[in-house]
Amino acid sequence: MRWRSLPVPNAGITQALTAQVTKDPLLSHLLASRGVKDFSGAKEFFRPSIAHLHDPYRMKDMDVAVERIEKARITQEHIMVYGDYDVDGTTSVALVSEFLDGKFPIEAYIPDRYKEGYGLSFDGINTAAELGITLIIALDCGIKAFDQINHANSLGIDIIVCDHHRPDDELPKAKAILNPKRVDCLYPYKELSGCGVGFKLCQGLCDRWGLPLEHYLYPLLDLCAISIAADIVHISGENRIMASHGMQLLRTGACRPGLLALIESAGKTPETLSFRDLSFTIGPRINAAGRMESGLRAVELLRSKQQSEQQELAAAIHVFNTDRRAAQGEIFEQAKQQLDTALYPYSNVLYAPHWHKGVVGIVASKIVEHHYRPTIILTKSGDKLA
Repeated sequence: MRWRSLPVPNAGITQALTAQVTKDPLLSHLLASRGVKDFSGAKEFFRPSIAHLHDPYRMKDMDVAVERIEKARITQEHIMVYGDYDVDGTTSVALVSEFLDGKFPIEAYIPDRYKEGYGLSFDGINTAAELGITLIIALDCGIKAFDQINHANSLGIDIIVCDHHRPDDELPKAKAILNPKRVDCLYPYKELSGCGVGFKLCQGLCDRWGLPLEHYLYPLLDLCAISIAADIVHISGENRIMASHGMQLLRTGACRPGLLALIESAGKTPETLSFRDLSFTIGPRINAAGRMESGLRAVELLRSKQQSEQQELAAAIHVFNTDRRAAQGEIFEQAKQQLDTALYPYSNVLYAPHWHKGVVGIVASKIVEHHYRPTIILTKSGDKLA
């Protein structure tokens, strides 16, 4: 493992922060290393204001996406809200589905991890066609789904991609592509999570429909906070604003009831919840639904309005997480045994046909932490290695 030091911040900026803000040279150094340059920057860092969220229409294709959804609302089209099976994907689907609920018929869709794999799938698009869906909003995926989007186009289905992964030089032929990492996108903040991009779409729709942000948008920030923590994106700029206000909802118990049920099942209390808890306690439980059964269970919990259903789903997800940890521990021990006879001096390549496909990635990360070598762990999925 190689550590890389941040560049030494400008001495003039550090001195100015010490004089104007902190009276502490070390704290000023840390602030400057995080891009804080003056008093106003320090104030924004320590007291992130929701008023500093950027105009969503600065994002490339936002106007096209909003107008396509407005057309769907006017003509009452049946739409699909599609997201990946991890935390960022499931929180994205819950967020956009909740915001659009009641505007037109909605089908929430999370692909099967084992049958369909990651991202926008042919099976999902074919299901949409069978249901008479004419618009798919793809969240946390789609930026490289060239063939799938061409297939959707051939079926008369428009795709709006809301993604944050780095695109190729060429983009798929979607109706609209919201991704701040597009080279032709001048949006000022590039590090949004997939859920954050979905949030910006909802912000744009609030503007188009004249909806008050306090009622329709800000209650969605609890989901943004969880996606930011679990996806390990930069805690800066807009992410810091969304995470801060989302944490306020969580800590005061003003978040969605399904999250409260999940927090309780994890043995935590809202008022003592930390951002680290979101990353390493709440996030893995949401992920476990997609790893062990279906990510749609997590979406159902995050959107549930009935207490009995919330408790039932939270208990089921707790069991998924317990099973995931047991499978992870068992595979890790078996993988370590294989390492004792490994012949590769600079990397690890390990395989067993019975290892659970949903947890081998986690085990690979754990092996790297213990042995500091690039690690590939393979298992059998149908007639293929995975």
